[in-house]
Amino acid sequence: MKKPLGLIGLSAAMILTVASCSDTDTRSDGDQFNDADVAFAQDMIPHHRQAIEMAEIATERAQDPEVKVLADDIIASQDREIDTMTDWLEAWGEDVSSTSGEMDHGDIDHGDMDPGDMAGMMSEEDMNALEMVAGDEFDQLFLTMMIEHHQGAVEMSQTEQAEGESPDAIALAKTIESDQESEIDKMETLLAS
Repeated sequence: MKKPLGLIGLSAAMILTVASCSDTDTRSDGDQFNDADVAFAQDMIPHHRQAIEMAEIATERAQDPEVKVLADDIIASQDREIDTMTDWLEAWGEDVSSTSGEMDHGDIDHGDMDPGDMAGMMSEEDMNALEMVAGDEFDQLFLTMMIEHHQGAVEMSQTEQAEGESPDAIALAKTIESDQESEIDKMETLLAS
């Protein structure tokens, strides 16, 4: 009789060991997440911060009132999403410090990552160029840059939907993809007019 019980105990220990090696974590509140969810939040926060920085410039320098309205919308929606993702990282016990603080022309404090390594991020030179133009020239450059920036966020959101575990993070990724594709359509229309 001792052998079967020993095998059962050994099997249970092996199952627990294998389960603890997974990249999925389940908290007591039932919120499940994995490394892809953490990466999504940690990368999307500085990505959104740069979009907000660009949009803040547009609220002052854009000539077209529709560009200014779009910039205000970007600031409002992405600021809320940053708060949500920051809350997740804190709840998950993950590093928020690499995503906090004000961005200075695309200079993100995210380890050794270059802003150019993240989909759609503008370089310091791009951001400086945006600040050097005004009027219609500003509108054209802002819209072109923001379309590229949004395309990067859409790509990041699609990766989260394919690889993430957190239902909340996946839902936000779907929202970001939908909202930013809609804004891309608006910006392309504005560029063509």
